[in-house]
Amino acid sequence: MQAVAGGKADAGTVQLSEILGALSHALDLTEGQPVGHCVRATWIGAHIGQRLGLPETELWELYHTVMLKDLGCSSNAARICELYLSDDLAFKRDFKTVSDSLPKVLGFVFTHTGLKAGLAERFRAVLNILQNGGTIVDDLIQTRCQRGAEIARQLRFPAGVCRAIHALDEHWNGAGRPDRLAGAAIPLYARVALLAQVVDVFHTAAGPAAALAEVPARSGTWFDPEIVACFEAVAADPAFWETLASPDVETAVLALAPASPIVVDEDYLDDIARAFAQIIDAKSPFTCGHSERVAVYADMIAAELGCTLERRRWLKRAALLHDVGKLGVSNAILDKNGKLDEAEWRDMRNHASLSETILTRVAAFRELARIGGDHHERLDGKGYPRGLAGEAIPFETRIVSVADVFDALTADRPYRAAMPLDKALGIMRADLGSAFDPICFAALERALATIEGDLARAA
Repeated sequence: MQAVAGGKADAGTVQLSEILGALSHALDLTEGQPVGHCVRATWIGAHIGQRLGLPETELWELYHTVMLKDLGCSSNAARICELYLSDDLAFKRDFKTVSDSLPKVLGFVFTHTGLKAGLAERFRAVLNILQNGGTIVDDLIQTRCQRGAEIARQLRFPAGVCRAIHALDEHWNGAGRPDRLAGAAIPLYARVALLAQVVDVFHTAAGPAAALAEVPARSGTWFDPEIVACFEAVAADPAFWETLASPDVETAVLALAPASPIVVDEDYLDDIARAFAQIIDAKSPFTCGHSERVAVYADMIAAELGCTLERRRWLKRAALLHDVGKLGVSNAILDKNGKLDEAEWRDMRNHASLSETILTRVAAFRELARIGGDHHERLDGKGYPRGLAGEAIPFETRIVSVADVFDALTADRPYRAAMPLDKALGIMRADLGSAFDPICFAALERALATIEGDLARAA
């Protein structure tokens, strides 16, 4: 399968831009942004790049820098909740509108810190932020930028893209982060991506006039004046704004994609699934490595059941991506040390539907999207979100469900420590035929017994 440029792909080809554009909707979730934020920012950034007269190779690098600018966004979500006692999704969404003005920064801190906490706890959190705010923000942005660059490298993007993703939050005047770069020392793609991000945020919230007012206000401080001039030239065309606000903007962005040097073959699809699994699991310290382990357990079960190598490969991708919808769940819920209330539980349950919605956007992952949507269904019909029962739950989904619960029970969670193997298996055994498929569970037990025997012989 060969990645192609914009327009219609030949039979058997897969567009890199289509896959990553679809998966960028997952990044929008964890940034608290309206659906399509990364895609719209790419529309803006690509036009600026064309106005700058960049050659084809650099336009391709810029295009994917903007599309993937938020690759590291999940890595600081838990820390934001811990420090600000806040919903990380709302915090990140609103933080993108805050300038360097001290009154606005202070206003943001007071309106986003500990609103649901007790008075004493909120006071301590606000005081900590006011006293140590610079260091706190440095750490949060460094974590995000470093992780984003690492994942871009895993996705085989060249150094220029990785450096630009790392430098997304640098400002023209040197007051940005993480490295306090200034002026031309900031990678060009990062300068364009930052402006494109801000334009989309303000345009989506309040229309073209708001974006057109915000950009020159930050020229020379946040933004490179030359990039501002290019944007203003592009923005003079009414068609630019019409497409940006259109439901067809994603199609228009795909049509802009320059020819890609990356071949999208089966190995690359595996790399994409693994990279996004790391983004998913970075959302919470309690899910570190969860998707990778579920993929391993699912593969063990599938091997015991005699599945072909080709189908096992497909199933591993499904397991790696089954929880992608959790990027749209606040860490205030994911990491809560206690019982969820009704509204929180509703948000948590919604992650399965979000997983299916995101994966359905990716043609190469469309078949496995139902596993993301159905992995919390139960044989007795008491699962969610559809309440499927018995044979209505595909067999491969049942494999992932067994693997998912087994890992959840044998890993630490906010509300309990990891369970011993025997206890976890005992709990699952009690729900055979109601929650879990007995055939899949028996295959897991056989696989675990084989590993235990191998370890005993090795000792």
